[in-house]
This record gives sequence, structure tokens and C-alpha cells, in this order.
Amino acid sequence: MRLSLLLIPFLIVATPVAGAQRRPPAAQQRCGWLHNPTPGNFWLVDRQGEWLIGAQGGYQAPGLDNTPDFSAGGWVRTNGNYGYGCACMQVATNSRTRRITRIDSARSVPLAQCRADRNLPRMR
Repeated sequence: MRLSLLLIPFLIVATPVAGAQRRPPAAQQRCGWLHNPTPGNFWLVDRQGEWLIGAQGGYQAPGLDNTPDFSAGGWVRTNGNYGYGCACMQVATNSRTRRITRIDSARSVPLAQCRADRNLPRMR
């Protein structure tokens, strides 16, 4: 009994504190087709598949405002101003849910880069 009383302070110190800060997942670069076919719907298709960025009326990844500016070109319109382009993004992901969980930065790259990548699906 005395030994267990002596161990209690060590258990308290060794027990994680509720609400303790966890490190955010490390960002990684992902390059591929960035799709925005309709308002609020975004996903990235890279060599590992499709990653959800945002769904209209639902999930929206933090940092969505960091998506690249395609105003200088490289955007293929398929529905008014909506469509797709080729982008490289610094993102954190959840591989279980196939979601991008944070967008740190992004840049547009020439369409030719994605078109030349044999690991990406062909786009029209």
C-alpha cells in the first residue's frame, strides 16, 4: 500500500495533460490537378489519388484561401469560371479520410507539367 502511494506523484507527472497541444502534421508538397468544378467544391488529384479540399456546404480545409491564382493563365474552364489547373501545394493530409487538412501555400504550374506526368489521369 505504501509503495502505491509513493508511485502516485510519478503517475501524475507521466500522465499526459488533457488538452495538451499536439504538433500539427508536417506539410508535404503535392503536385497535380486542382479541380474546382462548382462553387465550394475543390479537390487535388496527385500520384497517390484524389484528396478532398472542400465540399459545398460541408468540409473546407483551413487555408483554402491559399489556393493558387490562375488569373495569368493555366486554368481550363469547364463550367463558367470553374474548372481545373495544375498546381503544387504545401499541405497536411489525413490519408485515412483522403482529406487535405491544411493548405500552407500553393502555386500554379504550367498545364504541361501535369499533362506530362504519366501518374496523373488525362484531362481534356
